[in-house]
Amino acid sequence: MRALQYRTIGSAPELVTVPDPEPGPGQVLLKVSAAGVCHSDIAVMSWPESEFPYRLPLTLGHEGAGTVAALGDGVTGLAVDDSVAVYGPWGCGMCPPCATGKENYCLRAAALGIFPPGLGAPGAIAEYLLVDAARHLEPLDGLDPVRTVPLTDAGLTPYHAIKRSLPKLVPGSTAVVIGAGGLGHVAIQLLRVMSPARVIAMDVSADKLELARSVGAHEAVASDERAADRVRELTDGRGATAVFDFVGATTTTATAAACVAMEGDVTIVGIAGGTVAVGFGVLPFEVSVTAPYWGSRGELREVLDLARAGAVEVHVETFAMDEAPLAYQRLHEGKITGRAVILPNG
Repeated sequence: MRALQYRTIGSAPELVTVPDPEPGPGQVLLKVSAAGVCHSDIAVMSWPESEFPYRLPLTLGHEGAGTVAALGDGVTGLAVDDSVAVYGPWGCGMCPPCATGKENYCLRAAALGIFPPGLGAPGAIAEYLLVDAARHLEPLDGLDPVRTVPLTDAGLTPYHAIKRSLPKLVPGSTAVVIGAGGLGHVAIQLLRVMSPARVIAMDVSADKLELARSVGAHEAVASDERAADRVRELTDGRGATAVFDFVGATTTTATAAACVAMEGDVTIVGIAGGTVAVGFGVLPFEVSVTAPYWGSRGELREVLDLARAGAVEVHVETFAMDEAPLAYQRLHEGKITGRAVILPNG
């Protein structure tokens, strides 16, 4: 089969031919219908060799959807040709977080050598994907895999982040979304459907600010040195009840800290290396700062239910398998509006 692999530190990903995988006991083989492209992959491919945590070559793609092609011994609850989405943050399934579906916070995954597809295990940008367990598959039940596959990360991650702040996002509150790209434009939709908060979007790109407006942002603000002042102006000096930073760079985390209100939340989702200092007098009183990771299996089901209800939709740009390296190049150049999706089987 064909697969897109990161093969050499510092090099661009390559299309290669590798053996077709076969499911062992408890495993499920998917024929991949769609695979998402994520900035996390760009970050992974930017790590130096001394810090690289995975074995190469690595088939990329941690957002996957497809149809069941074969079942390993002992697998129940699925049938060949079922259309499913893949829950990415695989865990052991047995530790306390995993027992509640929070495999994104598995306590034993690292020690057991368990990795998500595309982030250590072979990923979804391939004609076939081997899934370790049936519990990591969620039925699509009529959803279009191409438009749905980004929800396994670009939907699940902001959903998980936003849920924590919902008790504070009451009428009259304000939520700021920094970065209106792949995750951010979904976060705006989730905030509109899950809360009564006023939503202010920030980005450096005029096109992405226009996307933010089109999916429901009440205000769209250029992400520059005046961005925090604009939020203060728009909130009569109070600041934002919750700030969700989907970039995570030094400049954006500084903006997040500068525009959050007393008793507010700063949630850093982006992985660009920025931090927020915490201490008495550094932030407004009683501000909470958190850096969540992905989401639970139950939350993925909730996100897909929102999609079925028509409450959230991902803006996608599709690429054929031959164009997969181009998708990463365009993402790296900031030329993807919304989310890039690869179609490995046409």
